[in-house]
Amino acid sequence: MKSAWKDSEGAQGKWETAAGKWGDDKGIQTTEDSKFFGISAAFDSFSNDGKELIVQYQAKYEKDIECGGGYLKIGPKMDDGTKFGDPTVYNIMFGPDKCGYTKRTHLIFNYKGKNVLKKADLDYKQEGEGTSHLYRMILKPDNTVRVEIDEEKIYEGSVKEDWEVLAAKTIDDPADKKPSDWVEDSMMDDPEDKKPDDWVTEKRIVDSAAKKPDDWDDEEDGEWEAPMIDNPEFKGDWSVKRISNPAYKGSWESKKIDNPEYVDDNVYKFADFGFIGFDLWQVKSGSIFDNVIVCDDKAEADVFAAKWKALTEIEKAGKAKEDEEKKKEDESKKGEEKKKEDESDDDDDDAEDKKESEDM
Repeated sequence: MKSAWKDSEGAQGKWETAAGKWGDDKGIQTTEDSKFFGISAAFDSFSNDGKELIVQYQAKYEKDIECGGGYLKIGPKMDDGTKFGDPTVYNIMFGPDKCGYTKRTHLIFNYKGKNVLKKADLDYKQEGEGTSHLYRMILKPDNTVRVEIDEEKIYEGSVKEDWEVLAAKTIDDPADKKPSDWVEDSMMDDPEDKKPDDWVTEKRIVDSAAKKPDDWDDEEDGEWEAPMIDNPEFKGDWSVKRISNPAYKGSWESKKIDNPEYVDDNVYKFADFGFIGFDLWQVKSGSIFDNVIVCDDKAEADVFAAKWKALTEIEKAGKAKEDEEKKKEDESKKGEEKKKEDESDDDDDDAEDKKESEDM
């Protein structure tokens, strides 16, 4: 179902079915620049309690998106798919996102009403080659998650550790205070180091050899002052030598105690999944999405992955052919330009020879 969330603002983009370059497998494509795009599909509600959840789809950026996303959202059943948009509650958001130099594959989990981003970004794979990429996320009952792009693992780890979904297990002890005599400075001024008596810090001095000119008139020229010159005795700013501080104890850290607010939980589990969809903003459109599957059986996801594999081989062959043709075209253009330059040089040489002959 297509979203009408931004229709009233004239900012809702249109979807079309298209295969794009080098392939014949049609998907849904964004078609207007600088627009919001929303589309979703509903299904019977289910929970992933005690089961693996696999979310997989393919995305192809026909051109550099510049700023925008190619991610999908999956969440609890919606009452009205036409209102699907940024305010819509979701359980998981997954897929590529880029704006300028910020590029990542998003994986966001909603936990108790809060959308939680991964502490460190996942790799971004939509680098402008124009071919389809396969995105797979496997969320497991042991509270771990695995992310694959193009059938290669880019991450596998704990949701509890790599997302701030739970409160910290330990916290600083508020009753533990740094001792007043605790020294955190590792270096100190050497009390034995003194500035030498003959150390000169004046960079400029009055030129003692300068004499007032004989024709200097104090009434007309003002009171004469000798000019300043660089001081040959200048040694620079003096600073005391630094030595290791014998009283140094290191950086102070308070004692850790158990956090009374920490509660362990099965953060992988969601009570209701009822829709999946794309809710995007794109500066440059042309992205194609296809072969979306939600399941708990890797074999089923692999069937869809095989479709992507076959398609991407066709796309890569098509791209290689197009790149080779463009290379030949560029070489031909350079050859024509070089030929014109040579002919122009020959004409100039003929004209110069003719001039020299006339002069003789």
